[in-house]
Amino acid sequence: MEKKKVLVVFGGRSSEHEVSCVSATTVISNMDKECYEIYAVGITKEGRWVLVDSVEEIKDGSWVDSRKQAVLSPDTTEKALYVMEQGDCRKITIDVAFPVLHGLNGEDGTVQGLFELAGIPYVGCGVLASAVSMDKLYTKIIVDTLGICQAAYVAVRKEEINDTAVYEKIEKKLGYPVFIKPSNAGSSRGVSKAADREELIAGLKEAAEHDCKILVEETICGRELECAVLGEGDGKTSGIGEVLAAAEFYDYEAKYHNAESRTVISPELPEGKEEEIRTAAVKIFKAVDGQGLSRVDFFLEKETNRVIFNEINTLPGFTSISMYPMLWEAKGIEKPELIRRLLELAHVREFSDGTCR
Repeated sequence: MEKKKVLVVFGGRSSEHEVSCVSATTVISNMDKECYEIYAVGITKEGRWVLVDSVEEIKDGSWVDSRKQAVLSPDTTEKALYVMEQGDCRKITIDVAFPVLHGLNGEDGTVQGLFELAGIPYVGCGVLASAVSMDKLYTKIIVDTLGICQAAYVAVRKEEINDTAVYEKIEKKLGYPVFIKPSNAGSSRGVSKAADREELIAGLKEAAEHDCKILVEETICGRELECAVLGEGDGKTSGIGEVLAAAEFYDYEAKYHNAESRTVISPELPEGKEEEIRTAAVKIFKAVDGQGLSRVDFFLEKETNRVIFNEINTLPGFTSISMYPMLWEAKGIEKPELIRRLLELAHVREFSDGTCR
């Protein structure tokens, strides 16, 4: 059987560049080499696309010095990657793409749109689902229509962060403490907690460095729970995982650099709560037009045991500590099989011209 040519794209210009590189090594290492011919393309922090020869180059970071410039053709009739080196140009026809990208320009519909222009099937959610799920504000607007509980919030534009009236609005509606988040950012980049106005102003300024739209949310005291979704349409759900953050909240440092942060698979929950979370995860996945994979995050509020939606991630991490693959492993789906299923699901997609490729 002829091998499928898989384009794995990683890196990128977002604040999650390093996480993407680690995820890419996991994906490539667990891809069946007898079934797939893998072409790894890294995007440097400056935005250069380069062909990478090995996983070892990704691990040691030397891939950024590659002189093999890569360009994905937007010509639908070609479905091709062009690689240029020392004046020579090589054309590689691509069967399917796996964007192992997190954050802006990778998880927000932009690279998904490029794959659609190129006519190349790709792993994960489409343009719409990626865009609205990456934007926390618009995700909230959609979830508001589903009757699923979520934290109260105030939306702030970057140009409003020095406006006293905005501070007063936040204090009146939410009180303190509050969480401040860039509307478009991942891995908890730019997220902070404020207990008073001084910290609120500082948090708004920090978040504004990551996005022009900012979300200020009431603080929910509860357990952090996550559910993985796999498939199309209604999707299939995993069991539940729980995050036990070493810091006050699960920010970037606690997630990736604090060994005391832990995740627990199949934690003990009050009766009926696992099914409630799984049902809500599918509803949200379907509402945003999800496809392929997503991880949907919730809180289980202390005192009340209310299930409260937090956010949805359409390209969750594939690192050694990432919840998404661990949740499926607990269900008996090891990484190679999970990746195979995701690549197969890439071919079940209706493009904007009404065709399925």
